[in-house]
Amino acid sequence: MTGIAIYVEGGGDHTHQKAELRKGLDVLLKSQKDTACACRLGWKLVPCGDRNAAYNAFNNALQIAPSIINVLLVDSEEGIPAEMVNDDIGNARTRVAHLTQRDRWDLTAADPERIHLMVRCMEAWIVADPDVLARFYGQGFVRNVLPARQNLEDEPKPDIYDKLARATRNTQKGEYGKIKHASKLLERIDPAKVVQRCPRFATFTEWLSQAITGA
Repeated sequence: MTGIAIYVEGGGDHTHQKAELRKGLDVLLKSQKDTACACRLGWKLVPCGDRNAAYNAFNNALQIAPSIINVLLVDSEEGIPAEMVNDDIGNARTRVAHLTQRDRWDLTAADPERIHLMVRCMEAWIVADPDVLARFYGQGFVRNVLPARQNLEDEPKPDIYDKLARATRNTQKGEYGKIKHASKLLERIDPAKVVQRCPRFATFTEWLSQAITGA
């Protein structure tokens, strides 16, 4: 294998918005990116806009770039059964089954272990580090309305958005907006805190590190 390419949902409709999301995710995944560089592997993170665009770009990459470890990373949108301990293949098949049923995607050409989910949305990663949110938004930030549960993947997506909006509404930066703020927050949040509260982020980053060193 000659490199890693991650096709990710998000980034809006404009090139500069996708570039900002790429920058944010590159910082969040700095450990994995640095390992890839140390192993002399290419590293490409591709924000695709909407989820169907990410799926199509990923499927196309499977055909035209088989020497690359192509990865799909999208929101789960909805709840998904908890991961089973020491069953990486089974957990991967569960992720694929979720997307096959929900989105009617054909992922039969893909290695299931290369399909990963942001559960239930990328904002779960962001609210995993309330200290960073408090510093970023400053005066007027209402920390105690953020989701309190340890496992943020159990928090419904509408609740994550609602609580994040309420926490930030009266700050100088204004209410959280994905295009306005997400990329900057991704550059600042602590990956270790996301691992603690978002199990499938832990799965994704652990798998990614292993895939890089094993390539």
